[in-house]
Amino acid sequence: MISAARAPAQRTAGADASSEALELARKVLEIEADAIRALIARLDQRFLDALSLIQRCLGAHGRVIVSGIGKSGHIARKIASTLSSTGTPAYFVHPAEASHGDLGMIRQPDVLIAISYSGESEELMRIVPFVKREGAKLIAVTGNAQSALAREADVVLDAGVDKEACPLNLAPTASTTAALALGDALAVALLDARGFSTTDYARQHPRGSLYRQAQESLKHIAAVMRGIKQVPMVQEKTDLRRALTVMTKGGMGMVAIVDKLGRVKGIFTDGDLRRNLDVFGRGKRTRIDDVMTPNPRTIGKQALAAAAVELMERHKITQLLVTDEAGVLVGALNLHDLFRARVL
Repeated sequence: MISAARAPAQRTAGADASSEALELARKVLEIEADAIRALIARLDQRFLDALSLIQRCLGAHGRVIVSGIGKSGHIARKIASTLSSTGTPAYFVHPAEASHGDLGMIRQPDVLIAISYSGESEELMRIVPFVKREGAKLIAVTGNAQSALAREADVVLDAGVDKEACPLNLAPTASTTAALALGDALAVALLDARGFSTTDYARQHPRGSLYRQAQESLKHIAAVMRGIKQVPMVQEKTDLRRALTVMTKGGMGMVAIVDKLGRVKGIFTDGDLRRNLDVFGRGKRTRIDDVMTPNPRTIGKQALAAAAVELMERHKITQLLVTDEAGVLVGALNLHDLFRARVL
């Protein structure tokens, strides 16, 4: 009798909970929809200025770099992917990794789209001076037009929202939705401005974007890598200054260190150079062995290009040396090679 008496009360409580959950879910969608509707009224000349910057960048054979940290980083990755799949060369750079060598990927014709709702992200603000020094342009997507990021930007896109959909008004929800929508608006406007046609889209998506990416990822390293004659390398015990000359001429942001048999012993990258600038102040002669990263990550030329992407992302590196079964250097590749091969 007791259990029978309790059953109706439990069902009522469950029904009430379900009703409250549905109401909350509808409220979340309403708040996020309102945030996007508010963007429509705020679109102005600044959006056209952003388009113009990107078009000039593409005309000079530059690329669009998208960056952000935390939730904004996830949005930045999606925006970069959307731009790329609709004909605008773009890629994501993690702001923390940019401070450790990836800044070498950003050059004068490029445009950086930096996403930070507060506009005060420490990781982003660290790289902004270097981006500006290279002559690249900066588009800020932020909810704070008075922020440090906004003050440094060439164009500011207002992604502000009245409130987050989170009941505590803390978790990024409506704000990330707004930033994502702005990115989509940019991608579609660029698609239209460049005359990107149905034929162009079909060429890049023969059975949809996921199929194309899968096909490209089936390429082997041998089809993507640079051959041994194109790889900057020096032997062990080479003078550091000599190694830096070889690295600079090689244009890969690194130099490989090998023994007399050509077996890989280490690697020295742009990031290693920044971390060892004090070495040049020493009086004694410095060898590359003293500052190289020993036993670097390598990959075989018969491996899939997709495996190289996974390895580089997992270990947060931007170059890979390619070796044979005996550890002898046979080639190398970096992110640019993967972009050219459309693996990324």
